[in-house]
Amino acid sequence: MPLYKTINVNSQTTVKIWKIEESYEDLMQPLDLKPQSLERVLGMKSELHQRGFLSVRHLLREFGYTDQDLFYDDNGKPHLKDGKHISITHSFTFSGVIVSDKEVGIDIEKQRDKIKIIAHKFVDYEFNYLDKSADDYINKLTVIWGVKESLYKLFATPGMLFAAHFLVIPFTFDEGETIAWIDYKGRKYRYNTAFLEFEGFTCAYVVP
Repeated sequence: MPLYKTINVNSQTTVKIWKIEESYEDLMQPLDLKPQSLERVLGMKSELHQRGFLSVRHLLREFGYTDQDLFYDDNGKPHLKDGKHISITHSFTFSGVIVSDKEVGIDIEKQRDKIKIIAHKFVDYEFNYLDKSADDYINKLTVIWGVKESLYKLFATPGMLFAAHFLVIPFTFDEGETIAWIDYKGRKYRYNTAFLEFEGFTCAYVVP
């Protein structure tokens, strides 16, 4: 399947999501990968990861870029040669890319029960409003994780902790958006974030 969804966040920012249904061979065939990317994808032990990696390159093409336009800094953060900001994610059968004139972050997560087990590792303030017995508890945890992962990708600063340095303001699924804060080394940063659910997955992204 080609492009699954396009979200025009604002005049400067676009999100594109790919549903990965193609084989590894079909995804690889039309791409022109630079040597480092080819070495990386051939070295992956999981075909699921290979297909995720390649689907991101197809999303780049949807934005008018190629693999040659993408590079990574020492913290593993992706950048585009034309100076636009980019963030990348893939999870199982979906991948996503957000491109903007401003700093951005995006994350896609599969909604799974096991997130309850690790909640204490990334949730602190949010436990004040979460209801562990509610039907939407797993979904809300997945949104919180996705928002914090998006913020972490945007900041790309080693040493940041999801529970200690990031917090997500209470939200409802009807709104599909919320405010998040980073409190790190005596400085506070406020971000608008948005999220959506589809086919058992959650996508969250930071809105410039």
